[in-house]
Amino acid sequence: MTSAKRWILPDGVEEILPDEARKLESLRREILDLYQCWGYELVIPPLIEFLDSLLVGSSHDLDLHTFKITDQLSGRMMGIRADITPQAARIDAHCLNREGVVRLCYADNVLHTRPRGLMTSRVPIRVGAELYGEAGVASDIELICLMVEMLQIADIGELFLVLGHVGIFRTLVQEASLDENTERILFEAVQRKAYAEIDEILDASGGKSGVNKGPCELLQKLVRLSGDQSVLEEAGKVFKKAPANVKAALQELVDIADGVRERLPTAELCFDLCELRGYAYHTGIVFGAYSPNYGRPVAKGGRYDSIGEVFGRSRPASGFDSDLKTLAKLTNRQFRQQPGILTPNVVDEELQVMEKELRASGETVVRNLTGKQLKAAEIAELNCDRELVSADGTWKVVKL
Repeated sequence: MTSAKRWILPDGVEEILPDEARKLESLRREILDLYQCWGYELVIPPLIEFLDSLLVGSSHDLDLHTFKITDQLSGRMMGIRADITPQAARIDAHCLNREGVVRLCYADNVLHTRPRGLMTSRVPIRVGAELYGEAGVASDIELICLMVEMLQIADIGELFLVLGHVGIFRTLVQEASLDENTERILFEAVQRKAYAEIDEILDASGGKSGVNKGPCELLQKLVRLSGDQSVLEEAGKVFKKAPANVKAALQELVDIADGVRERLPTAELCFDLCELRGYAYHTGIVFGAYSPNYGRPVAKGGRYDSIGEVFGRSRPASGFDSDLKTLAKLTNRQFRQQPGILTPNVVDEELQVMEKELRASGETVVRNLTGKQLKAAEIAELNCDRELVSADGTWKVVKL
């Protein structure tokens, strides 16, 4: 590569310049302070670790997004994390080993082999919260409300909450006794909401020996259940004679929706009963927040019980995360840096004391290292609108 091309970065990898960095860091600090106020403790897992720990309970999709290298010390495969949730689960199960409820949070980089979507970064900054040790709906309600408050801090405008439950689809597939290949094809069609294709798959499966036709018919109805509150009412009728696990999952979803409404009466709640994001590891409710200005969830989460089992301790678990870079792009807030104070580069004890006092009070104090009178453009680059000058034997702050 010639010297003229050395500034080029890989696709999906970007530098963060001062204005954007200030926005990101301001949001990060406010969000972590919010998590702390709710009782969530900050953890900083390693960026790289052994692959078999990173991919615990994860989907094939996460495996594809994980960079893999060989550890030169042990010869084992290592991965650069593409998600922080498995690491947080390990910390709860193996490192903390507490008896009661554990609340953890994080804000750190991950790395993806390919972008998750159009114009998304391969080096996102994930901010999120995880709650362990509580299986009741109260924990899911808390996390949804915390996620909404986080997005309110980011001020990204109108939001829609979409709730689903993977347990309904999973139970019906099991009850239908679909083979593994058919389940895979059906799952892919449901992800695309290709209704005609879904009907064709299930109609064909319903006529096969060993396949239960009733659950197949319920699956055809399930994939069309999306929309407002009326969806839950319709689902209650559709699944009136469904297996007990289906009715229990639906009731859980209703209870969570009611709990969220009690705490967030103005929230826009929608429902998608065939939302299967994270199907490989989610075990219950899934939820996401959407903005009209963005084509993907701005934050998402759900329940993933028992992920800590491989680390020696199975615990109920639920959580959510978001990409800080996405929030920074969508925010309506302004994060302007306050103008600073320019000081001369001279040795003076009183000047040094005053500089220290000004910085302690929150002011930005910038020394003119050139020793020369700066041009207006140079002063503008330093973002200073005042200066310290010596007058009558004392240093005073005056406007430039």
